[in-house]
Amino acid sequence: MTRPTLIASLIAGTALAANPVSAQESSPAELQTQIAELKAEIQRLSNQISAIEAEQRKQAASSAQAEQVAASAMTTADAALTAAGQATQASSETAIEWKGAPKFTAPGGWSIKPRGRIQVDAGFVAAPDSTGRTDGYGSELRRARLGVEGDIPGGFGYKFEVDFAGNVTEVVDAILTYQDDGITVAAGQHNTFQSLEELTSSRFSSFIERAAFTDAFAFERRLGLSGTYAGKDVLVQAGVFSDNIGTSIVGGKNYSLDGRLVYLPRLGDTQLHLGGSLHYAELKDDRSVRYRQRPLVHFTPERFINTGLFSAEKEFGVGAEAAVINGRFHAAGEAFWQNVDRPEGYADPAFFGGYVEAGLFLTDDTRGYKGGIFDRVKPNNPVDEGGVGAFQINLRYDYLDLVDEDIIGGIQNGYFASLIWTPTDYTRLMLNYGHLSYDQAVHPAVGSDQSYGVDTVAVRGQIDF
Repeated sequence: MTRPTLIASLIAGTALAANPVSAQESSPAELQTQIAELKAEIQRLSNQISAIEAEQRKQAASSAQAEQVAASAMTTADAALTAAGQATQASSETAIEWKGAPKFTAPGGWSIKPRGRIQVDAGFVAAPDSTGRTDGYGSELRRARLGVEGDIPGGFGYKFEVDFAGNVTEVVDAILTYQDDGITVAAGQHNTFQSLEELTSSRFSSFIERAAFTDAFAFERRLGLSGTYAGKDVLVQAGVFSDNIGTSIVGGKNYSLDGRLVYLPRLGDTQLHLGGSLHYAELKDDRSVRYRQRPLVHFTPERFINTGLFSAEKEFGVGAEAAVINGRFHAAGEAFWQNVDRPEGYADPAFFGGYVEAGLFLTDDTRGYKGGIFDRVKPNNPVDEGGVGAFQINLRYDYLDLVDEDIIGGIQNGYFASLIWTPTDYTRLMLNYGHLSYDQAVHPAVGSDQSYGVDTVAVRGQIDF
């Protein structure tokens, strides 16, 4: 029903109810009064209708607003559900990042990353002809390693690596670790805690081979259980070890105790390193040792200093180490004393080795350092970004004395230089020169001369991941 129709009906009904007498029977004055009353009633009814219509419009507006709010709430809820679904999907996916090789990290703390290195060496060794030793050109696949490392939920980690160089398969690292609040516990085959030079990876060394004493005194990875505490400026490492996993029973050690303490503060732009180490070992039933060393490079089989096998019951070693890195410059030095207890009736010899070195980058780069050892060089302008990479020159004096008591193994004074080009974070080319001056060498030259020099030149190509 429309509004005019409603008003007409109300007027008619009101008029009849208010005045049932016919208009013809009313006087003019009465008729005027009735008309005025009727107009008032019409106005009153019109006001009521307007109020009813306003209320209806208000209710309709409220209903529309409620529908709009409900629709907005539904849209928000749908967006929240979509975001939650996307977050759930993302959290269930494996993350991949690149660190020389892909590293895969799964939900819950699992991760795995392949690792490895290839090092190819070639060069020349020149020794006096009268010694009768093999020299000239030589080359080898120095290291060809492949392995994996990663994390296990609960603070655990692992690393396993095998070396295939020399047509021999050798387990290098086989470690399970647990880490919590600066403390790391490691079980398996890993490095003992002897020497900054030995603990620094061959990937990051400043010369083609490590300092002579580290190889001569048979520093190596061995099966053991160890603990490491890494504080802000202090590193403490200690462990008990048996033999290398590939060592035969003959010639091995019953056990050894090894420890290392390093103070490594950073003063402004300068990284300092001061440390020391202790080594104690008891030998197996055959009770013999042999200390010897090649002339800088590994691809020659010749050793001009060599104690030969001699009887021994125990080893006790003491090491000291120091290093500094400031911008392009670095310097390092170590000393190590190896004392040997022999059976009753034999004198106990003490041998010594050490080195000092200094290096300078020709480019705007610096030597890496992390966790008490030298670390990766990361060129500021690598070749893959249009730069020239990092260039570094190094000089080293390397000393080894294997003469004491009745053991005459020879004395080495080594003078080395190296040029290193690091095109990218994971590639490296090295050029080395070494002059080895020997006294009391085990291979005499003409006229029984045991003091002479040997020269070496070698190059290395390296890639790691």
